[in-house]
Amino acid sequence: MSGKRYPIGNIHIGIFALAAMFIAAMPLQAAEWQATQGDVVRVTLASTGEPPSLYCFGIEWPVQADGDGQWQGWIGVDLKQKPGPYQVLWKSTQGQVSEQLQVNRGEFRISHIQVDKKMAVFDKPTLARIRSEVKALKSTYTVDVNASPAIGMDAMPVKGIISTPFGAQRYVNGEPRSPHSGLDIAAPSGTPIHAPLAGQVLLVAPMYLNGNTIAIGHGNGLVSVYSHLQSSQVHEGDWVDGGSVIGKVGASGRATGPHLHWGVRFHNARINPDSLLPHTVQARQSP
Repeated sequence: MSGKRYPIGNIHIGIFALAAMFIAAMPLQAAEWQATQGDVVRVTLASTGEPPSLYCFGIEWPVQADGDGQWQGWIGVDLKQKPGPYQVLWKSTQGQVSEQLQVNRGEFRISHIQVDKKMAVFDKPTLARIRSEVKALKSTYTVDVNASPAIGMDAMPVKGIISTPFGAQRYVNGEPRSPHSGLDIAAPSGTPIHAPLAGQVLLVAPMYLNGNTIAIGHGNGLVSVYSHLQSSQVHEGDWVDGGSVIGKVGASGRATGPHLHWGVRFHNARINPDSLLPHTVQARQSP
């Protein structure tokens, strides 16, 4: 692989983060850009020739043609990605182009919930079950699904009130737990849940903490998870179209009321689902 750089006159890279409640990313200087923990960052490159490869955080990220010699790629910034500068690198047989991505610390709220003791303190058989279920869910994050390379969501899976935002530091019965890796959407029991993007159903399972859970793979390392369902209407292996009903809102597992927990993983990075919605992009681009 050649280390030669493209001439400045032939290359332009633009990056903007798709994250809720944050303005579209603007460069501090020519080679430095801004993102926040939990963002999805869209990266564009003007270049003719063969498709380039895109790397950041030691991971190769998806790229697709955007017309007229333009390429676009997407990078997931994990909820707990350490703040600081990171290299964004495009590679091809013609050479490579390097930019810098500055990851900033997110400002996440604190969330306290009270649950029954059996949902906070576990005996050995229950703990073994929980670990097995978590392992099964995590295994879906690396399943290869043949789908469109575009990264985004068409709409919210259910209408309701965000009861717990992404990234909230959770305290269960006063004890600290892992930060909240999705959105909790409060809605009446039985409210239909719609797939926000087409994909393949990778998991349908009753879990001790997550309750009735569905995982859908959308391709290119993008997986969405739906938990605490009253019931599911799909089976493992099914292909679902965007907008189709996959289940109903409930309060199964560790839940204090009916709601949907909606999580997204992008090449294992814990991503704010709201950062992938069309209304977020529109809001960030408006004055």
